[in-house]
Amino acid sequence: MQFLGIDWGTRKAAWCSLDEHGHIVGEGFIPADQDGLARLVVNLGPDVRGCVEMMSGAAWVRDRLQACGWQIDIANARKVKAVAPLACKTDRIDARVLAELVRRDLVPALWVPSLDERAVRELLRRRAHLIRLRTSAMNRTFGLVTQWGLRTGVTTLRKPGALERLAEQGVPPTWCRSIAVLIEVIDDLDRQIDPIDRELRPLARADDRARLLVSIPGVAELLALTLATEIGEISRFPSAKKLIGYAGLAPKIKQSGQTSRTGKLSKAGSTTLRWAAVEAAQQAWRPSNPWHELYSDVKRRHGKANPAKAAVARKVLIACWHILARNQPFKPSAARATDPAPASSSIRLAA
Repeated sequence: MQFLGIDWGTRKAAWCSLDEHGHIVGEGFIPADQDGLARLVVNLGPDVRGCVEMMSGAAWVRDRLQACGWQIDIANARKVKAVAPLACKTDRIDARVLAELVRRDLVPALWVPSLDERAVRELLRRRAHLIRLRTSAMNRTFGLVTQWGLRTGVTTLRKPGALERLAEQGVPPTWCRSIAVLIEVIDDLDRQIDPIDRELRPLARADDRARLLVSIPGVAELLALTLATEIGEISRFPSAKKLIGYAGLAPKIKQSGQTSRTGKLSKAGSTTLRWAAVEAAQQAWRPSNPWHELYSDVKRRHGKANPAKAAVARKVLIACWHILARNQPFKPSAARATDPAPASSSIRLAA
């Protein structure tokens, strides 16, 4: 048995192989492509356990090497640094450290979803990226119009003769051409988003997890599918706090002796899951939302909306954990008669 560590890069990858006693059997560099992996498999043979540090393409590297019969994990880069801090950091040393962690069975392995699950994730992320581009184009269009004292939305600008009317209202030709280009960009993005929506909606209706999560206020079909695919197997999280930490919505805490200070959000974890939870929290300003009181209280204390949205986003993830762990739809808690105020920050699911 050989124990392998791979530090993968964009052009080349460093590797190191150890025997059962920790002696280096071989090390070097290979091209960071399929041919490089094939060369490594031929050199080391079939009896290999290893890991590759998490980066872009790590899942592909793991899949290719597992197809050759190797046991390969993806290591959490943040936790690797905590387990094995280095005074001198090079690609070759990183590969040795990873190989030693494999030999000692100390690899902080990441959970990797199936290929089908990763495909749905990619489709959802592609849609989110296109929507961000469309929103950016809409905002710029509105900004160009307001430079000339007008307040005209994209819907009006899409109507026939809208640009001619802008010119009649004093908007110079250069600005009109910029607006025309942006309208074309928005129309093109709409044409690309529509087929993605038609492909994703049946997937959301067929997903048991998404059908449960859509019961959360502020969560529609596609957002529920995003939450479901980003969370994956709920058994990975022993508690709702672990899920909040995975999303990076837990605040940083610094303690020393008797003092304790809470800082900003850690933002360490799944960016997409954090975005989805905050997106669901956008509706908390509505009085009908079960977390409206929490949203209003936090916003009043902090004087701005972002901390309030983060607080509600944590509640959304707590609800997600209970819903998926118990396989039950969302049900907000009812205020008890003995409570001096509504228990807005608590969640109780249907028994």
